[in-house]
Amino acid sequence: MSTTIIQFFHWYSEGNGKLWKEAEKQASHLAKLGITSVWFPPAYKGTNGGYSVGYDAYDLYDLGEFDQKGSLPTKYGTHHDYLKAIKALKKQNIDIIVDIVLGHKGGGDELEKFKAVKVDENNREKMISDVMEIESYTKFTFPGRGKKYSDFEWNFTCFSGVDYAEGMESHIFKIQSEYGNDWEEMIDDEKGNYDYLMYNDIEHRNPFVREELNTWAEWYFKLTDFDGVRLDALKHISFDFYKEWLTMLRSNSGKNIFAVGEYWAPGQLNLLQKYIEVTEGCMSLFDSSLQNNFHTASNEGGSYDLRRIFDETLTQADPMHSVSLVDNHDTQPLQDLEAPVEAWFKPLAYALILLRENGYPCVFYPDLYGAHYTDKGRDGNDQEIFLEKVDGIEELLKARKDHAYGTQRDYFEDANCLGWTREGDDEHSGCAVVLSNKEAYSKPMEMGKCYSGKEFYDLLKRSKEKVTIDENGWGNFPVPAGNVSVWISK
Repeated sequence: MSTTIIQFFHWYSEGNGKLWKEAEKQASHLAKLGITSVWFPPAYKGTNGGYSVGYDAYDLYDLGEFDQKGSLPTKYGTHHDYLKAIKALKKQNIDIIVDIVLGHKGGGDELEKFKAVKVDENNREKMISDVMEIESYTKFTFPGRGKKYSDFEWNFTCFSGVDYAEGMESHIFKIQSEYGNDWEEMIDDEKGNYDYLMYNDIEHRNPFVREELNTWAEWYFKLTDFDGVRLDALKHISFDFYKEWLTMLRSNSGKNIFAVGEYWAPGQLNLLQKYIEVTEGCMSLFDSSLQNNFHTASNEGGSYDLRRIFDETLTQADPMHSVSLVDNHDTQPLQDLEAPVEAWFKPLAYALILLRENGYPCVFYPDLYGAHYTDKGRDGNDQEIFLEKVDGIEELLKARKDHAYGTQRDYFEDANCLGWTREGDDEHSGCAVVLSNKEAYSKPMEMGKCYSGKEFYDLLKRSKEKVTIDENGWGNFPVPAGNVSVWISK
């Protein structure tokens, strides 16, 4: 059975508590398309209550149940709606992947005084002040929830840094505490040390913090019976922490929880491989290098050498630990890491992740449903964005579910036209895939002698002609200019 994830949200997903209800309604449709896992956004209350996308985590125990930060529901709905959506998806044998944000907390309830030093924002190892006393919102008492589910209160010893000090200009302040006057160890020296990302940076060396985050994970699992986790912002979190946290989660749940992490380093395969090595392969990673290749190829058009598309990618170097994607909520237009794949190339990119044997593909919500939103552009002016659903995305998903099996034969000899065949297996007939980023093309490829005399047609209806497989198991498969064709037998 093929496995496919959908990221069932984007940065500008509609609010007003609608997402969980939509997921419940879409469950059977997703199953028919061959979706086997749904990745949901962070389900807990953020600093802006019902407006928070969720990556500004405030209370991990508030899944839209308590009146906090100006609302009871989260942006996506209530605690009850969330559990109903999960139940509906599981009824369709679709796994649930929950988004885990354990690098920082925002929206503290009370001010506290403590010692800290200012650091250079471009080199966080460099102190630019003496030790001084500052006051910041590092006390979390969760007055709306009280002691329900947990009586743990967060204070300044639970954090390693903040970006707010009462009465001072915003800056990064390194907290001086018994757990360390330096940052936690990272695998790279970007910005000197990139432990600090935003808000109140969680101090994972504090044993009480680790215990609470392990306890919370066990509580969350018992409530939702999730099947996988997406780990946010790994570049800014101790790798030792997540090794321990995942071990505890898998042990406490009695389940081999799937894990995929976000270590966003486009064009830096060495960092992805280093992270997998230091975490002893306990999780997969999103293939940010492949996404960047897609972005580049879509902008360069016919001048891009398609034979390089998998160069320096995790999907090629370590497919067992790769989750491949075309776009996500960070790369979509108007986001800080904006690097969208142009619409014309998206069907080609999806064929490359859905119909080949390497990688675990993840489909992005706007690519299946479309999206329309407005936000500030880099020039400070409002921009209106229309994202159309990817042409032929349902057919590509169904081709993965029904035909992308068996021996793979690659035909990557042309700079502007790639092709491959999947021979199929005892239960599934195979397919032939051809894509071009320039002119129309026809590519001779071997399907296998078991298909001799059989007629193939283009599932995507890009081509109206038929291809008959010869006595040696070969066919000549065409593709229109700048497009993709997926050929299956009648």
